[in-house]
Amino acid sequence: MIPLGGNLMKAETALETSRTYGIDFDKGRCIGMVNGLDAVRQAVYKILRTDRFTHLIYDANYGSELTGLQGRNQGYVRSEIKRLIKEALLADDRISGVENKRITITGDEALATFTVVSIFGDFKSEVTMNV
Repeated sequence: MIPLGGNLMKAETALETSRTYGIDFDKGRCIGMVNGLDAVRQAVYKILRTDRFTHLIYDANYGSELTGLQGRNQGYVRSEIKRLIKEALLADDRISGVENKRITITGDEALATFTVVSIFGDFKSEVTMNV
C-alpha cells in the first residue's frame, strides 16, 4: 500500500559553519578554533600556498596553480596571476569575489595584493611567488 496525499517538507539549505582549527603558521601549531572571517582568512592563506592537483587529500578544486610561471614575460605573468588567484579562491563557497588585484614584479619575485569579498566581510590579502 502506497500512502497518498502526504506533504513533503522542503529541504532547507543551511549554511555550513566555517569553524575549523586555527593554525599559527609561524610556529607550526594549532591555536584552538577559528570561525567566520578568521576562518576564511586562514582558508585563503592555505588555498594560495597549496599546489593544485598535487596532494591526494584535496579534491581537484582545492589549491592554486601559481607555480610554473617562471621564465614567462611580465605581461603574461600579471594576467595569469590575477586569473589564477580568482579561480582558486572562488572555489570556496564563502568567497564571492576578489577585487582590487595588484601585481608588483621585482626581479624574479611577484607580489599580488587583493581584497577578498566573503560572506563574513571583506579583507586584504597578499601572496608572494617566484616568476
